[in-house]
Parts: sequence; structure tokens; C-alpha cells
Amino acid sequence: MKCDVLDLGLIEYEHAWKLQDEYASEIAAGLRPPTLLLLEHPHVYTFGRKGHAENLLWGEEQLKQKEIAVHWVDRGGDVTYHGPGQLVGYPLLPLGKIDEEGRLPEADYVGYVRKLEKTLIVALTHFGIAAGQKSGMTGVWVQADVYSRCPRCRPEDREKPAKIAAIGVKVDVRGISHHGFALNVNPDMSYWDGIIACGLADYPVVSLADLLPQPPEMQMVKQEIVRAFGEVFDYEMAPV
Repeated sequence: MKCDVLDLGLIEYEHAWKLQDEYASEIAAGLRPPTLLLLEHPHVYTFGRKGHAENLLWGEEQLKQKEIAVHWVDRGGDVTYHGPGQLVGYPLLPLGKIDEEGRLPEADYVGYVRKLEKTLIVALTHFGIAAGQKSGMTGVWVQADVYSRCPRCRPEDREKPAKIAAIGVKVDVRGISHHGFALNVNPDMSYWDGIIACGLADYPVVSLADLLPQPPEMQMVKQEIVRAFGEVFDYEMAPV
């Protein structure tokens, strides 16, 4: 099956959110094939359905100085950061039949999230980064021996696993997926100081730039994500 890939470049969060709804409607109506949106956002903190306001650590003045927007959205999870240098992917896929309560069966939902994680793990191997899943937690992680390469990171954190990619999704009443993943390629990591990312105070975050002598170009990362996505989800990827 074919999956379109749309590279939207740097795009405001609200605009991309509206595009997801528009494209999802077209997919549900059979007017558009499954679609993967790849993009970057200007600085923004987003809170999911399980978000807690106290996990936003910066006040209005700091948010204004840093030019950070804040949105409460309909994905799963708590607060996360998006910004330039971070690759965001929004897969809009028909995932299956919705149950009587208007939800995708739990096994199918969890299976979809695991596939997103696997996609990122496969792509990261191309850059020499060993990453994996962490039991009981969503996202993609590097173990402490990998994280210890990070020169900017606090010494006391170097014995902990670190999150390199966050995942938060929604499946609408038609069975179409929204939202997706955010892979830290080469963002300004100081923006995570303004939140307790995903509500996990004890776990650090890391980027490819922290772990490699020279971070890969964003276009190269996009190419590897597209290749891995097609492999994991069994799609013929068709950039347009």
C-alpha cells in the first residue's frame, strides 16, 4: 500500500494541527492515501490529555522572552517541547475498526505506538545510535552507556537512560491516527529546562547532536525515517 510523504518544513503548531484534521477527513473518505507529515515547529510547549500545568516551570515573562507558545491538545501524554532542530512526524493512517465506545481496541493502539518506536529505533541505527524501548514507558531511549557520551549533560545523570524521541498520539472516531513522534536531532536543549518533560522528573533528554561528533543533516534524518517507516509499517513510501 502507498503512503504519501509531505515535507512541510518549519510550520506553526496550530497550522499543522488543522492540516492533520483536514487530511484525516480526506483519508477517512478515501480521497487521500495514508500520509506521513514531516516537519519542524517554532518553539512550543504542548500538553496532552494527561497534562499537568505544574510541569510547566517557566512563567509568562520567560515564555515571552523565549518566544514559546503553549497549547493544550488532544493527544495522549503530558507536556513536551517542539522546536527547530527537532524532527516531528505526524502519521495519518487508517488503523482499523473503532469499537462501540468509539475507540481503537487497546491492543491495536499499543501495537501502533510500538511500531512508531521501532521505526525510530531502526532509523537511529543508521547513525550508529543504539536505542530501544523502556518497559512501562512510551518513547525511544538510549541506555546510560550511550548517554554518557553527552558532553553537556550533568554527571549525576550519566548513569540513567535518556529519552531521545517522544511519542504522543490520538486515534479519531474514524480510526485515523493523529499526532505522532518528535526526534531530537539538533535542537536547543535548554528549552527542556522550562518543563518536566512528559512528567518524568528523573529522566534526562538527549539529542543526536549530544551523542555524535557531527550531527546529521535534517534531510538525511528524514530520509532514514521514511525508509524505516516503510519497512516497519509495510508501506510503499511516495514523497510528493
